[in-house]
Amino acid sequence: MERKRTYNPQDEQRHAYYQVGRRPRAFLVGLEVFAEHSAWSAQDSLQELIQLADTAGLEVVGSTYQKLTKPYPKYYIGPGKAQEIADLKGELHYELVVFDDELTGSQTRNLEQLLQTRVIDRTQLILDIFAQHAQTREGRLQVELAQHEYLLPRLRGQWGHLSRQTAQGAAGGSAVGVRGPGETQLETDRRLVGRRIAFLKEQLEEVRRHRERYRQRRRQSGIPVISLVGYTNAGKSTLLNALSGAGVRAENQLFATLDPTTRQVTLPGGRQILLTDTVGFIQRLPTTLVAAFRATLEEIREADLLLHVLDITHPNAEEQSETVLETLADLEVDDKPILTVLNKVDAMPGVTAESIGRVAEEMNLPADYIPISAEHGWGLAALLERIEQTLAGRMSPLEALIPYTRNDLVAVWRQQGVLETEEYLESGIHVTGRLPLHLLSQFAPFRVESVKDPG
Repeated sequence: MERKRTYNPQDEQRHAYYQVGRRPRAFLVGLEVFAEHSAWSAQDSLQELIQLADTAGLEVVGSTYQKLTKPYPKYYIGPGKAQEIADLKGELHYELVVFDDELTGSQTRNLEQLLQTRVIDRTQLILDIFAQHAQTREGRLQVELAQHEYLLPRLRGQWGHLSRQTAQGAAGGSAVGVRGPGETQLETDRRLVGRRIAFLKEQLEEVRRHRERYRQRRRQSGIPVISLVGYTNAGKSTLLNALSGAGVRAENQLFATLDPTTRQVTLPGGRQILLTDTVGFIQRLPTTLVAAFRATLEEIREADLLLHVLDITHPNAEEQSETVLETLADLEVDDKPILTVLNKVDAMPGVTAESIGRVAEEMNLPADYIPISAEHGWGLAALLERIEQTLAGRMSPLEALIPYTRNDLVAVWRQQGVLETEEYLESGIHVTGRLPLHLLSQFAPFRVESVKDPG
């Protein structure tokens, strides 16, 4: 009697899926659960998944979604819809099926047996993109930790086929969704993977301690820190480049920036600030990534001001804005001052101040938004002025007569505060302006109410 063939993902290594220079053909699947109150519809979320798939190097050959009251335990989607997708394989010749949500290990196994092809979920796809874009040791450590923590509860015998993916990738391309941790880790059992996770956490704790020492020196310098936050591909890196000339990689791809970058920027009044670009947010950001990127996300917690960069031209701009604000709340930093920066206004048809205002009002955005085009440099001067005004509001007014022998204090004022007037008198330098609260004690001996030039 002929034995029924059991699907084994190792067979994929002998197929065209791994051919060099060819994008694997992927079919995408979404689910809209009636009971969940999400701002994102299944169609909109699938459109984003298409972008993620493209960033990961996949060729999307089709997609479908289903509306259910709750996910099915066996296939996540209904068995009829799962069979419908299986029937499309002969027509579309897909080699990979990507689900727009996180699957359990058993759901993945059941789907792979039914569809006779590899199945990955949204989390694996995002982890793969992060693995491609991690450039620094810190970034690679964080991605590897997230991948291992994702794989740990799914480690069964059937995951052994993943063990050869690194060597295979080196020889002829790598399977999307499993790139990163490496051969030895994926072959081990739960105990050894657990050891690896513990080691990675130790390494990242050292990274966290190093960052904390750096932040401590930064706090002592008194230079304010401004963090760029926003949805992935909103234009944060382009804005950092425009304001500082940082030369950070800025591409029209999701998660083009992974490793944080900090640059010094001078405000119109001469005050110095540190501007930090951070990893972009996305709906349903995997919890393993949030935990692994703790050291990076702490940069946001240390910021004096957040610039929420929003792509105003995106069809889901309102949903993206809500996702960012929800993520900031989850990180417990939503109490920080936030300036909303509407980017890419140059791409709006017939753009005027009135048309931008109408869009902002429809999206219920804060009334003090700043419209800009980071790519063309529009509105950047107004943005810097607004940053300066916001920081000045968190400082104390001061008038002082500083001796010429303490000219160094004037330099500190100019760098860390707002110097409004500066007058050179016979008795010293008469200055007025605003200073951060932690600097007031240094200037207390020279504080005056008013000064007149005797000449």
